[in-house]
Amino acid sequence: MQKQNTLASEFSLKGKGLHTGLNVNVTFKPAPENHGYKIIRIDLEEQPVIEAVAENVTNTQRGTVLSKGNVQVSTVEHALAALYAWGIDNCLIEVDAPEFPILDGSARFFSENIEKAGITEQNAPKDYYTVRHKIEVKDEKSGSSLIVLPDDRFSINVLIEFDSSVLPNQYASMTNISEFPEKFAASRTFVFVREIEMLLQNNLIKGGDLDNAIVIYDKKMEQQQMNRFADILGVPHTNVKAFGFVNDKPLVFPNEPARHKLIDVIGDLALIGKPIKGHVIATRPGHKINNQLARLIRKDIKVNDIQAPIYNTSEEPVMDINRIRELLPHRYPFLLVDKIMEVGGDYIVGIKNVTVNEPFFQGHFPQEPVMPGVLLVEAMAQTGGLLVLNSVDEPERYSTYFMKIDNVKFRQKVVPGDTLIFRLQQLAPIRRSISTMKGYVFVGEKIVCEAEFMAQIIKNK
Repeated sequence: MQKQNTLASEFSLKGKGLHTGLNVNVTFKPAPENHGYKIIRIDLEEQPVIEAVAENVTNTQRGTVLSKGNVQVSTVEHALAALYAWGIDNCLIEVDAPEFPILDGSARFFSENIEKAGITEQNAPKDYYTVRHKIEVKDEKSGSSLIVLPDDRFSINVLIEFDSSVLPNQYASMTNISEFPEKFAASRTFVFVREIEMLLQNNLIKGGDLDNAIVIYDKKMEQQQMNRFADILGVPHTNVKAFGFVNDKPLVFPNEPARHKLIDVIGDLALIGKPIKGHVIATRPGHKINNQLARLIRKDIKVNDIQAPIYNTSEEPVMDINRIRELLPHRYPFLLVDKIMEVGGDYIVGIKNVTVNEPFFQGHFPQEPVMPGVLLVEAMAQTGGLLVLNSVDEPERYSTYFMKIDNVKFRQKVVPGDTLIFRLQQLAPIRRSISTMKGYVFVGEKIVCEAEFMAQIIKNK
């Protein structure tokens, strides 16, 4: 089972802020498990902490801006994309300004320093958001859309399109997140010359120059106006006659703008707080619609805080009923687990098919058959017992006895025809033959029952 990760050591980066032009220092530090991405404004007396989640985004037009109250920090998307791509789940970020440094306008320096700092595995399971069905957001006015489809890993396709003779459309594709450092991280942000005046008027690119953005000249301008922009940006006057990219530094990739938009999508989706198992198709993406998708997924996570395991009926079980009978002493009519589909280091997934022929339906209730809640708890306990026995040598020589059951909740009735999916997770390592677990019962994607257990492992006489 994959575990959460944090940085092995801290690192700092210094540079100019894109919006303010101020010198910025940002430090990335290890964080405890289940911490997530949190940003501290150390330049302020109260040192407010902003959690990097979609609900805290306040401005998505030009860079991602996170806020808490009246405290903001912007241009975080490139750093978050690099953390996400390297599988960092927990990180404490200290910044001494209202924005991250723009650096060279890409995620390269963030990615390279994460690699140098190293990654430490933590003692907590990595919690994925698994896409179960199509999710889509659209902006009819701009023609932008983001679609997320089920997949067994994270992948993304990006299509950008502009009213431009230089950049009419481009496409970028990432089939595996491991491609990010080499093939995407160095892709810089881009801007059209015709946009510069509006951006300057709105104080959005005080720290912008030809070193931290690709500048595209695609609409004819008077040389006098070009010279004025050059003076503001602090670069030499250039007599630009041909449309194209005006930077001295060549493109890192032929489709560098599309690859940079892919970085932005990853950075904005990192705001859901969990790595995604799904395939993203982004058409004309932008920070605004990216965040709309992140908010939609966050809403789904809150409603279904625990996702049901994926049950593929065509997969062979890791324990069939014969192996279960070898390990558990229960027999008809009290053996309530049909098969085990997964066993990890600290979790287990089991299945029970509920039929109308169950003997308890004769009395509970004849006119409205409902599986007794106490038997749902017993079925979870049996599944948890198999998890515990799987951790010892010669499991046939041991039995598991439950000492305590707490916080039992029933959310939905179970009836004939339901397939129960059990997921039991150890809450702590087994100590002195005592195990503590949290258990869930699902029907489809809905939780029908949950409980916490304490069990003791005893060697049979």
